[in-house]
Amino acid sequence: MKKQVLLFAALLPMLAKAQSNTFTITGKIGHLNAPARVYFDYTDFLNAGGGKEDSADVVDGTFKFTGELSGIATCRMALAHNGDGKMKAVYTGDVIYFQFGKENIVISSKDSLSNAVFTGSKVHEEEDAYNKAIGGTIMSITKNANYDYASGTEVQRADSNFVKAVDQRFRQRVADRTEKQLQFAKEHPNSVFALVALSEALTFKKDMTEITPVFNALNAKYRNSKKGKEVDQRIKSVQLTTKGAVAPVFTMKDVNGHPVSLKDLRGKTVLLEFWASWCGPCRAENPNLKEQYKLYKDKGFEILAVSLDSDKKKWEEAIEKDGVPWIHVSDLKGWSNQAGILYGVTAVPAGFLIGPDGKVIGNNLRGESLNKKLAELLN
Repeated sequence: MKKQVLLFAALLPMLAKAQSNTFTITGKIGHLNAPARVYFDYTDFLNAGGGKEDSADVVDGTFKFTGELSGIATCRMALAHNGDGKMKAVYTGDVIYFQFGKENIVISSKDSLSNAVFTGSKVHEEEDAYNKAIGGTIMSITKNANYDYASGTEVQRADSNFVKAVDQRFRQRVADRTEKQLQFAKEHPNSVFALVALSEALTFKKDMTEITPVFNALNAKYRNSKKGKEVDQRIKSVQLTTKGAVAPVFTMKDVNGHPVSLKDLRGKTVLLEFWASWCGPCRAENPNLKEQYKLYKDKGFEILAVSLDSDKKKWEEAIEKDGVPWIHVSDLKGWSNQAGILYGVTAVPAGFLIGPDGKVIGNNLRGESLNKKLAELLN
């Protein structure tokens, strides 16, 4: 009996290891060496807890990350090929976004993360199938829109008709993708990506009579997860920002650290504009917003721009370069921006037009639709 007890005790560490929540991600990107460095940020979106970050040097193209994970994580991985820092890699470099679980994953490519092939991840296989079903990631659509805008000449980029055409193409692609996301969620209620689909679709689909039953039909473990509760809250936030509702108020600091309150702008027609320095479609709209601001600022029109940046320098540089003279605020928390959460924002650009009485006039009015509404209200 004593030998059996000792044997069982010796097996305990092995059993614990077999049941552990450990994951590994091993990368092989060509034959890169120092000063190349990989930056890794991830968050378990099914269970409580904050985000985690890590980094690793690249030796003969190889790097490795290990960690603990109880559910499924969404992550951002950026490779600084020349060792020029995390922010440059994230905003202008080689960066990918993906989901993963408690798996042993291998990422390999001859030259970059953006061309990497994944093996050993069932979560990634499911994510890949999901993205193919809905027409690609929002990042790929945004990237295409950025290229579309950048492909124009300097004269074209200053032309409102060119900007309008770029914006219309971008919005049509997003609208098509949103419909496919809703259909995916209906057809795959037991997939974690049905929850991901609804979370993203909520940004553009405001008919809660269509969204709510799809959410209620999801597997209970996903509805009751951390992300599921966030989606439930956002469904409620959409109801708070529908046409005719009193716009939720908030206070946030401007570029000089001074607090600005939405409530203090009562009496004016306010465009609450969510944007970011890295968002091409956002900045492509700026020439039109500048024109509208010039036309109506003396007639009670104001723009309150909330940036979803996390880098103050990038934020300030974008304001200066685009020459946008209205009110700018941010808490520099990126997608965790408190005003963004309050308004249920998960993609930018996103705008809310608010009347002098503090009530919402319309959502996501842009380009000509915004111009017509402003002319109607202020002329």
